Amino acid sequence: MPPTSPDPDKYTFIAPDQWIDKLIRPSALKRFIFFFLGDALIVALSLYLAFYLRFDTRIKPEYITLIGEALPLFIIVKLTLFAVFKVYRMTWRFVGLTELYNIGLATMAAEAFLMVLLLTTPLPFLQLHDYGVHSPRSIFIIDGLISFLLVCGLRISRRGYLEVVRNKRNFAQGKRTLIVGAGLTGELVLRDMAQRDFAEYYPVGFLDDNPMKVGSYIHGVRVLGVTDRLAEAVRKRDVEVVIIAIPSTHFKALRKIHHAAREAGISRIKIVPQMYKHHARFEVHLKDLSEISIEDLIGRQAVEVEYDRIEELLTGKAIMVTGACGSIGAEIVRQVCGFKPASLVLFEIDETELHNLRLQLNRAFPEMADRLHYVVGDVRDAERVGGVIETHRPQLVFHAAAYKHVPMMEDNASEAVKVNIFGTRNLARACLQYGVERFVMISTDKAVMPTSVMGATKRVAEYICTAYSREGGTEYTSVRFGNVLGSRGSVLPLFMEQLKRGGPLTVTDKEMQRYFMTIPEAVSLVLQAAVLGNNGEVLVLDMGEPVKVVELAEELIRLHGLKPYDDIPIEFVGLRPGEKLFEEILTAEEGTEATRHQKVFVARNSAAHTPAEIDRMLAEFAALPDVAPGMHNRQVVKDLLMRHVQHYKR
Repeated sequence: MPPTSPDPDKYTFIAPDQWIDKLIRPSALKRFIFFFLGDALIVALSLYLAFYLRFDTRIKPEYITLIGEALPLFIIVKLTLFAVFKVYRMTWRFVGLTELYNIGLATMAAEAFLMVLLLTTPLPFLQLHDYGVHSPRSIFIIDGLISFLLVCGLRISRRGYLEVVRNKRNFAQGKRTLIVGAGLTGELVLRDMAQRDFAEYYPVGFLDDNPMKVGSYIHGVRVLGVTDRLAEAVRKRDVEVVIIAIPSTHFKALRKIHHAAREAGISRIKIVPQMYKHHARFEVHLKDLSEISIEDLIGRQAVEVEYDRIEELLTGKAIMVTGACGSIGAEIVRQVCGFKPASLVLFEIDETELHNLRLQLNRAFPEMADRLHYVVGDVRDAERVGGVIETHRPQLVFHAAAYKHVPMMEDNASEAVKVNIFGTRNLARACLQYGVERFVMISTDKAVMPTSVMGATKRVAEYICTAYSREGGTEYTSVRFGNVLGSRGSVLPLFMEQLKRGGPLTVTDKEMQRYFMTIPEAVSLVLQAAVLGNNGEVLVLDMGEPVKVVELAEELIRLHGLKPYDDIPIEFVGLRPGEKLFEEILTAEEGTEATRHQKVFVARNSAAHTPAEIDRMLAEFAALPDVAPGMHNRQVVKDLLMRHVQHYKR
């Protein structure tokens, strides 16, 4: 989780005319009158009790007279400061520590003001010596403590009634639910259940990996045991729903919990989504729970990044993302929006997808609407690319536009050259020309020991970035990673479509393995790599352990309550053009060096081209005949790629 930033509207003062505007609604006005009158009575009672306790239950008549004359001033000062500190804007059904903190601040400010006013200002109607008594300074401390306790007690009374008294009578309304994870997230899940009167979910217990928590209670709900006892807990407690409240759990642990729940007969398994909304308050609501997905069971990683460093890189900056509507580009856009850049240019060739993304971002980030610029364009158009950068002057560019589908690029090799090579050169050159501070290119594991046109062209794109890094001014970094689940052209959408048709699911080879990670996790590491990368480096993301594609197919079938091979067949169809059984990320071809982040490495790039060498290389590609894709054209492109990419084998 990123660190929570203070809410700028949480602890600040507010002008009276602003909070009065909040009271025009009948419900708010009714609540305000109730608390206003209640607080007035509390102020009177606390002042009397302060004298009562201060003088051991024997109050002199002089002090009784003093209380009567001072009380209007106490009421006016305290209620005014309560309003200034927004005490009357609280919804008492959801009073928490933040609201109690505000009450404490208001009470201390009121007592300090009254102490200074009464002990230093010559108010003729409150001169203590006129009554023949000394100034009881401790009264202000005692009065403040009593006021704070009574005001807080009034605010939490309704929540206590609803969550303790009433719910003891109507406790078992919703589905009997077992919460896996007794940490902060699990507590927030339970709290939201209580606030909804347990109408949908009724908690019967917690499970947690930490044995020290077993036997303890969270808001009256017991931690029954460790997660390995899930089947036993389901049986003994008649569980109907399992909620997994461990947002950062690794996919292997998640898969184990999921299998145990399935074997115990649980069909409804919910999960708290991982938190990628930066600078948002850490909150969990039942409406945010999602059904467990194949991405969770195969690609979910425990990813921690340096949010403070990423914030420093992105906040208040002008940023541009190419390929902004692709699976990676769109996620970069969403995560960057969370850091509140000064402006964000979305550069995309597909105007329909750009329009759809605009609608999504307007809903998710309404405060960013005037900072987002939607630009239709093609990275192959050098003039368009240069014009956009000249107009918007981005300080940081994420280059995610590329052709990535391996078999398709085998048949359209010249188009891969135009987009992946010349598109990258156009953008890199424009960034240098207009003084962009940093250029980050999204590369691929298929650029290592490439066996495909797509991989070879992305390797040349890495060469271009490294060469331009020698020019000075703009810093160029490439970030290389493997497959992401759910991206365009990945195997998961294909499997989902085949599953809808009743199968079979087609796998190229029983031994084929791929590195998998979910899109949000991969992009979080891309942002981390952008922080770590130095000029000219190729960074490599650790994608975790490789997963057999056949296991992905089997898990997907099981997730839908079916049996692999029995209910849904799996067929092995052989490798497609350009594919290989294993993808190398960390290879002997280059070797790697560690960075301070455990999942980001620096590749030792063996090919260090100069800008002049890159120009000569691209001149050879530019001289190729621009004809419709055909066997001869493909062969010429591949021969040229083999000449310039040392380890390219087709």
